[in-house]
This record gives sequence, structure tokens and C-alpha cells, in this order.
Amino acid sequence: MIDFENKSLFKLKQNAGFAEKVTPLLIDGEEVLDSFKSMRDGVVFTSKRIIAVNVQGITGSKKDFTSLPYKNIIAYSVETTGTLDIDSELELYFSELGKVRFEFSGKCRLMDIAHYIARYAL
Repeated sequence: MIDFENKSLFKLKQNAGFAEKVTPLLIDGEEVLDSFKSMRDGVVFTSKRIIAVNVQGITGSKKDFTSLPYKNIIAYSVETTGTLDIDSELELYFSELGKVRFEFSGKCRLMDIAHYIARYAL
């Protein structure tokens, strides 16, 4: 499982191509909303859950997939970009798992993602 306490892991930039890594995991009716990538790892937001991908090993052929269903979120926080601060943050609190934090660089549709989280978590 991904170490969600390691902040450097999740300095994410939007990357539409990263969603391909999770396509085999999607269930019927599940759609990709957006995908983000750091150096090697990434996160894909779908219409039902968040899938975090931890790319491992020298070649990157080994991957760890962590599925975080929206229905298990008990609280969340969204911090949008500002004039001088171009980073945004999403903090999620899951029952049993605890806090998961994602940091985003540059433009992203974080409010759209927050809308999906609210739809499933509330």
C-alpha cells in the first residue's frame, strides 16, 4: 500500500495518459474523471473511487494499486489555488484508514472532483 504520509509522493500534475494504468480495474459504469502523475506514481479519480498507483522497482513494471472508495470518506477538505500559491490540496478522512492527502501543482479540476466526493460521501 502507498505511504500516504510521504508528502513528496503526491505532488501531482494533471496527466490524462496515466488513466490507462487503471483501466483493467474499472467496473461496469465506472468512468475516469481525471488523472494525475508525480515522477512515477499517480492517482486516478473515477466516478466511484480514487485509485492510487505506486510504481515500484527499477524498471517500473511492478505496480501497487490502492482503491479508495468515496463511500468510505467521512470528511474532506479542499484548498484551492491562490494568486501567489499555485498549488492546491485535497485531504480526505477515511474510516479505518485515516487521513489521505494529495497535493496538486498547476491547473486541475479539483472542485469537480470535490463534487463527486460530496455526491458519494454525503
